Amino acid sequence: MPKITELHPAAPWIELQSEPQDWDAIGAAELLRMHYHLHVIRAFEETVLEFEKLGRVKGPVNSSIGKEAGAGGASAPRVSRDLITGAHRGHHQFIAKGMRHLDDAAYDPRSAPLPESVTHFLYRALAEILGLADGFCRGRGGSMHLRWTECGAMGTNAIVGGGVPIATGLAWAKKREAHGHVAMTFFGDGSAHIGAVPESMNLAALWSLPIAFFIENNGYAVATTLDEETKETRLSSRGGAFAIPAWRVDGMDLAAVVAASRKAVEHMRAGKGPVVIEAMVYRYLNHGGSLLGSAFGYRGKDEEAEWKARDPRARTAREMIARGWLTPQQDEAIREHPVAAMAAIASRLRENDPATGKPRIPPALWPRPEFRDHGLRGDLSEFAGARFEELETFGTKTAEAKFVDAIAAVMGRRMETDERIFVMGEDIHRLKGGTNGATKGLAARFPDRIVPTPIEEEGFVGLCGGVAMEGSYRPVVEFMYADFTLVAADQVFNQIGKSRHMFGGDSAMPLVLRTKCAIGTGYGSQHSMDPAGLYSQWPGWRIVAPSTPFDYVGLMNSALRCEDPVLVIEHVDLYNASGPAPVDDWDYCIPLGKAKVVRPGKAFTVLTYLAMVPVALQVADEMGVDAEIIDLRSLDRAGIDWATIGASIEKTNNVRSEE
Repeated sequence: MPKITELHPAAPWIELQSEPQDWDAIGAAELLRMHYHLHVIRAFEETVLEFEKLGRVKGPVNSSIGKEAGAGGASAPRVSRDLITGAHRGHHQFIAKGMRHLDDAAYDPRSAPLPESVTHFLYRALAEILGLADGFCRGRGGSMHLRWTECGAMGTNAIVGGGVPIATGLAWAKKREAHGHVAMTFFGDGSAHIGAVPESMNLAALWSLPIAFFIENNGYAVATTLDEETKETRLSSRGGAFAIPAWRVDGMDLAAVVAASRKAVEHMRAGKGPVVIEAMVYRYLNHGGSLLGSAFGYRGKDEEAEWKARDPRARTAREMIARGWLTPQQDEAIREHPVAAMAAIASRLRENDPATGKPRIPPALWPRPEFRDHGLRGDLSEFAGARFEELETFGTKTAEAKFVDAIAAVMGRRMETDERIFVMGEDIHRLKGGTNGATKGLAARFPDRIVPTPIEEEGFVGLCGGVAMEGSYRPVVEFMYADFTLVAADQVFNQIGKSRHMFGGDSAMPLVLRTKCAIGTGYGSQHSMDPAGLYSQWPGWRIVAPSTPFDYVGLMNSALRCEDPVLVIEHVDLYNASGPAPVDDWDYCIPLGKAKVVRPGKAFTVLTYLAMVPVALQVADEMGVDAEIIDLRSLDRAGIDWATIGASIEKTNNVRSEE
């Protein structure tokens, strides 16, 4: 018989239940504040559903009615500079965070209407859900993309689990700032199984990031029961796989959620790393819309009634009344004030159509048509004062250098002059500069800014997206091969690429992603793709493809200056090739969106980039043809230099592509 040794998790995993003294410990004033917030969330959601019934909400409405205590209790120990990301069902998370930010200690919700600041906040939140110009994202976000950075709400997210890697990036930035602030990411039971979530938990634990993974376990992913999703239905068990302490609580019990959240925040502020909180909650309605789930046959009315009997607002009111902290009449007043405020807000956002008599949104409230593409990418105003150079006009010394050495040199120069820049990727700290030498010498010079990662591309690129969103640092991500983009596609395209647009057009996303094209090097079909065509389908990305060491330096400087995400493509065939490079001056830029005529001619125009540029030059010389060869350099559709291309074709009347 083999020897059997029982193993135990490396971190605590406990179920926490409230006792009467936990309600006492919260105190009358704080409990009144939270009870008021629960009423505001409920009144807000009820108003959203009124508009949904009228057909005035463009897109789905995922109501959080019944789940208020989870978000409300989780917000209790946090301050405005603590950051959150929310789920697709995130109205309550957004409202709870905003209410904490706006709280006025002098306001008594039992006796006075809602403060104007709160009413304005709720107006803007509802306007956003309706897609209107007065919304927080000026109507771009809608129901699933609510963001208000001033209060620390960094965005709810329509992609299941999509906000979790971003939140790890927020936590990474907060840890670096060392001011004791923390992050929290909300997601549901359906999200707990998507790959981005365990990848994020692993990175958070590995680097002791101050983040709480708050799982709202409502028992259903749309209509799929939890038993149909996983064998281990206690989702807080996921913490044990990564040595993360975890608490499981009744999410309908406000005191239990507050107790767990306070323990979690205390743990994180003490520098002990991440936590998991699983709150057992219930959504009263169907996955989307205003009907009950029982109307669709996947759950019964008895189940719904049992959960509604445990309503968190009613429970909180009973506890307060029992302690003499509230009367039934005062509770009714607390309820009526947000109801009245939401009715007034609704009246501002609704009118009767003079032609039909039917309800409509006042036309003046819609975004202007020309706003449609505003802020899809930045206006490049950050390049004011930049010095642009081309090799032919460069005023200082150049010398022959290997392409890969220029990569390491310019990155070292930028890290030397800008402490915000760091590099993250797989195997970039050893092997004498990574697998190709692109980070040669940098780990020794910047040991805390060359950050090696586990093999989990979606997790670490999403983390860097969160860092870029937070704004204090500038990440450079390395994908060892461009094909790995497909492993991380949600974060690369749905999150990073769309961030500026979906949150209103004004939020920067300064992230550089370096990757290589290995066509012709024997690495096979899964390591050889040219990513330009893929990234060009996602309009948030700028794409540059340098073909010489000199151009690499100028284009990388521009990429690191840009406030948009920039893909920098390198070709393996060029790494050991030599060409002119600067000797002492590493600070010039080459404009994004500017092609270069590298060989004038009249017979026909050749459009090319990367390793095909020297090939095209060689072939043209060997054949003795009068070809005009253009190095495109910028490959995103909005950044292609049509002026240079057009001028060449007007001259040659013939164009060919060499890729």
